[in-house]
Amino acid sequence: MIMAKLERIYTVPLGGAYDVPRGKRVPRAVKLLREFASRHMKADGQRVRISEALNKYLWQRSIQKPPRNVKIRLVKEEEEIRAYLSDEKIEEPKKAEEKPKAEVKEKQEEKKKNE
Repeated sequence: MIMAKLERIYTVPLGGAYDVPRGKRVPRAVKLLREFASRHMKADGQRVRISEALNKYLWQRSIQKPPRNVKIRLVKEEEEIRAYLSDEKIEEPKKAEEKPKAEVKEKQEEKKKNE
């Protein structure tokens, strides 16, 4: 069964991250963001994947000073939720291309001969 994509934009308050010791604030902000995403997208037990740009934005001012809030785009797919910055371009995850086994073996043999 194919499920349609659900996409929404939210402003996530991360001020709760300042309730923990300074050295644990960004990891707490990430947990708050994941909890927010699963609660608002009505997805218990589904994985929340955070984009690389969003992660860099959270860590931009070091572990001690995460942003107080962040505007994100949440996309719900079949088995997971993806979180992006609101103005970030969404790139489809790359799938590894499978090479025929014969080509892989030939390359390995060539490497052995060259050594």
